[in-house]
Amino acid sequence: MNNQVAQLIDANESPLAHQPMKEPAVAFLLAGDLIEDFLDSINVSLETFCSQMTGGWLFGYFEALKIAHVRSVLFCISARVSEVVRVNHRPTGATICFLPAPKVYQTYRKIRTVRRRALNLEGEFSASSAPQSPRRRFTLLKNSISTLGTYLSTPLGLLAQEIRREGCQAILCQEYEYGRFDTCVLLGKLLNIPVFATFQGRTWVHRGISDYLVRPLALKACKGLIISSQAEIKRVQADYAMPSSKIARVFSPVDISSWGDPDRNKIRTQLGISVKTKVVIWHGRVEIDKKGLDVLLAAWELICRKRPNRDLQLLLVGTGSDAEEFQQRIASMPLSNILWRNEYIQDRTLLRQYLAAADVYVLSSRWEGFPVAPIEAMACGLPVVAADAQGVADIFENGEADGGLVVPRENPQALAAALGQILDNQNLGEELGKRGYHRVEAHFSLKAIGQQLRSFLLNHEQ
Repeated sequence: MNNQVAQLIDANESPLAHQPMKEPAVAFLLAGDLIEDFLDSINVSLETFCSQMTGGWLFGYFEALKIAHVRSVLFCISARVSEVVRVNHRPTGATICFLPAPKVYQTYRKIRTVRRRALNLEGEFSASSAPQSPRRRFTLLKNSISTLGTYLSTPLGLLAQEIRREGCQAILCQEYEYGRFDTCVLLGKLLNIPVFATFQGRTWVHRGISDYLVRPLALKACKGLIISSQAEIKRVQADYAMPSSKIARVFSPVDISSWGDPDRNKIRTQLGISVKTKVVIWHGRVEIDKKGLDVLLAAWELICRKRPNRDLQLLLVGTGSDAEEFQQRIASMPLSNILWRNEYIQDRTLLRQYLAAADVYVLSSRWEGFPVAPIEAMACGLPVVAADAQGVADIFENGEADGGLVVPRENPQALAAALGQILDNQNLGEELGKRGYHRVEAHFSLKAIGQQLRSFLLNHEQ
């Protein structure tokens, strides 16, 4: 057994005992082939994932459903386990069940790794585009090989066994534009339980022949989709003729009580930031293109150039696959007022402290599904400046009245101008912060979201 897994079990004291289950349960499955593909990109071990990791839509769902008296069981596929490993997620109490990846998938993965460069299997195009030209057909063939693993990675027999063991009454997949969703819809039919999927941003994907043939059938056969973005709802209805009755608009929840109002001056002192400094903060995964971090750095340079005598600080919190390149970009800039904490923060108290140290939050993304980060900032009373990536308009439906200034994406000038408005006008920032907090309080609470999820997922109980 892998050392990480042994530590994971030790940290949880012992695998969970099989106990009588009084509450209904929902099975969760993540997009992505293996759980370690995601965790390795942010330098998080399996043990840390189970004992410390919180935040984001997934753990927000766990907390919300717990309030609604529904158990959450997360099934993770891993090449680092050789047998089923069941542990407790300490922060939420949810069950995490690690399943070994099928041998056929592990063989496929080794072959794919060796041949990836030669076959150039990278290239994305819209879910709504169709194969027409010879070049498009060749791309379709390559993508079909590339996406094969998304169908091979799920051990359906073992997953079925463990879903029965946990008494799950519904399956919820992360993303529907992904092969695992297709296979889970089939599994749901065999187990006679409903299958749902939630949208978290995966609109642009590698699409192969199986996607064109299977995806429409899977979406027709599933029980429903959870989509918070109005734009994505329209796309799904147009591309797949999905009826409105099968779509629930449920936001990602935030535990407002956990954010609170820490001592701002004390935290700044601990971080080495003057109480007089104006601080702009960003946090998330360091993926330069997707998160628009190049746009953010360009905007920051414009802000500082126009305010040469102001005491300003850009605080960046997070890490990811582009961390090395991002470090090089920051080092090449003629500025010394960028503070980057290159780590993934599991401790929500620590993240709250970082947010409390700031004056304004910025979201510069080119692509998002439904971003949770700005909602967390709003829960801390921060004004938000956000690029109009998908999902942003749903958070700030009434623009400034909901606590945010929304600007065109990929536009450093517009981003700099909006941030400058708040940096130059303290009253505006404070007013936007109050509006944002009230928006979160009314529409993103754990209790409200938990009831919505329970109603949608379990009103099909069989």
